[in-house]
Amino acid sequence: RHDTTPIVCTLKEVMPIRIEVVTEKERLAVFKSYISQYHYLSYDRSIGENIKYMVSSHNGTPLACVMFGSAAWSCRPRDEAIGWTSDARRKNLQYITGNSRFLIFPWVHILHLASHILSQIAHRVSADWITKYGHPLYLLETYVECDRFRGTCYKAANWSFVGKTTSRGRNSVRGGALLPVKDIYIYPLVPDF
Repeated sequence: RHDTTPIVCTLKEVMPIRIEVVTEKERLAVFKSYISQYHYLSYDRSIGENIKYMVSSHNGTPLACVMFGSAAWSCRPRDEAIGWTSDARRKNLQYITGNSRFLIFPWVHILHLASHILSQIAHRVSADWITKYGHPLYLLETYVECDRFRGTCYKAANWSFVGKTTSRGRNSVRGGALLPVKDIYIYPLVPDF
């Protein structure tokens, strides 16, 4: 069970926010529970390299969960924005991570919190990745379901819109089930990526 008491305040009132990498078994269970209960995609599993963050107020009140995982294997608008050939993508995909889950709890109503969290994480995610996996990150990506969201927090945190997905996923076959179209955003962590 989680405390779902409404949190309605200004960003200044919860500052400085705490962003912690989830590593301990108990914290991981809490993280999974939040995502499973309150994120529209739920929690499936994390495959490959990934990092999970719990976000709380300065006094420890939980506010949000954020998860980064494996980047999409192939995404034409992203690859074109980067300037990648197929060979370059194969060699460098490990330096990208995808923001696969971003959940501000439904009882938390703090204007500008989402973009602030994204900005704070962008400043530290590569260092956290080096600590966990031994290599840096150079680019973040995310996919925003157009029919559900407008991507406002990503735009406010200076992520760049680079295009839309097709309605086919990586496992689709001609005439197979269609997936929701998503807006694609990227955020370079180094100027010349």
